[in-house]
Amino acid sequence: MTEDQRPAAATGTPRPGSGSDRAAASVKHLAGASSAARKVAGARRNPSVVGYDDTVPSWLRTAAGWSWRLLLIVAAVALIFFATAQVQLVFVAVFLALVITSVLRPVTDLYAKVMPRGLATALAILSALLFIAGLLTYVITSVAGQWQSLADQFDQGIEQIFDFLENGPLPVTITADDVNEWIDNGRQWLTEHGGDIASQAAASAGSVFEAFAAIALAIFCTVFFLARGKDMWTWFLNQLPARSRDSWKIAGGAGWYTFSGYARGTVIIALVDGILAGVFLAILGVPLAAPLAVLVFIGAFIPIIGAPLAMIIAAIVALAAKGIVIALVVTIGIALIGQFEGHVLQPLVMGKQVSLHPVVVAIAVTAGTLLAGILGAVVSVPLVAVAWSVFSRLRHKDPPMEEDVPTAKEIALGDAGRTTPEDAPA
Repeated sequence: MTEDQRPAAATGTPRPGSGSDRAAASVKHLAGASSAARKVAGARRNPSVVGYDDTVPSWLRTAAGWSWRLLLIVAAVALIFFATAQVQLVFVAVFLALVITSVLRPVTDLYAKVMPRGLATALAILSALLFIAGLLTYVITSVAGQWQSLADQFDQGIEQIFDFLENGPLPVTITADDVNEWIDNGRQWLTEHGGDIASQAAASAGSVFEAFAAIALAIFCTVFFLARGKDMWTWFLNQLPARSRDSWKIAGGAGWYTFSGYARGTVIIALVDGILAGVFLAILGVPLAAPLAVLVFIGAFIPIIGAPLAMIIAAIVALAAKGIVIALVVTIGIALIGQFEGHVLQPLVMGKQVSLHPVVVAIAVTAGTLLAGILGAVVSVPLVAVAWSVFSRLRHKDPPMEEDVPTAKEIALGDAGRTTPEDAPA
């Protein structure tokens, strides 16, 4: 075999196109440079040549790596919020449609056992509309029948409040003249800002139209979700790559199970709270017990803050109509209803479908309120519950720690993990 026929590896000459040839070409610009310069330049292009730069602490490199990943996550979440804000009406309509669907789905399935699915859907929606119409009719009738009585009792209650504030044991004295002065100041403010209020009222007309549009879109979507929801979900899965369908099926099933459980459970709990509050207020003889019960029912849909607000309003009405004693009884009674809801109804109705710590619920409601007002307070908890359910279902969970977690003091003093002679193995 001649020298020209020998392999390049045997002759030591790099073969054209080989890795060594490319490496030689990459350092051609370093011709004539010292070996130290070549080493530094190579380390800049490929840190594995000489390892990582020891001048940067490992914790800083780790923090930098996590920082840009967290920034990407924050940017993605901010983009989602921005996109949702641009189509807020559509988001509200679809969210409301999903809530109605989760509540009416069992009723539709029950009707579908004896009739076609389309007819069962129409009958379920009609039943819900009749229930809401009957509830509103009852509230309006009760208000119209007790309004004059409430007005008279409210005047008497206001006089009692003034008398207590003026002659009571409180260190602050408020007289009727002070209240009249406040009323005059309020009227003057209304006169000065009447134009602004009128313009805001005119602007709110568009909001009313948007509300009706959202309700109409929600009902339209609910019809298809109830009648063909399974087919729509199957069609969506078929548009995905085959390798991704199992993950989407698991995520969708876990998310819908949690969301529907939360929606149905909230409606049931709110209905029970409203009935208990109405019966309790009726027994005490508080006027407008039915509207106040409906207010408690509505307040139950807003976690953390809804029920206390309804309780305060009911207590104020009881104070104005029946005096301080009945007002205190109403406050205690509605607080007990709230305790019954939190410790009995929620574990019984929702079970493990929505397992969020109260601290998480409070943080979610506060953040949702700051970001989107009342709407954020309503949708924050179910969204967080769904996200946690999907994450818990898809993640790979390591086995829990068997040993006890050391206290902060043990960690700070370096005692964590130390074994005494008695604890040492024999």
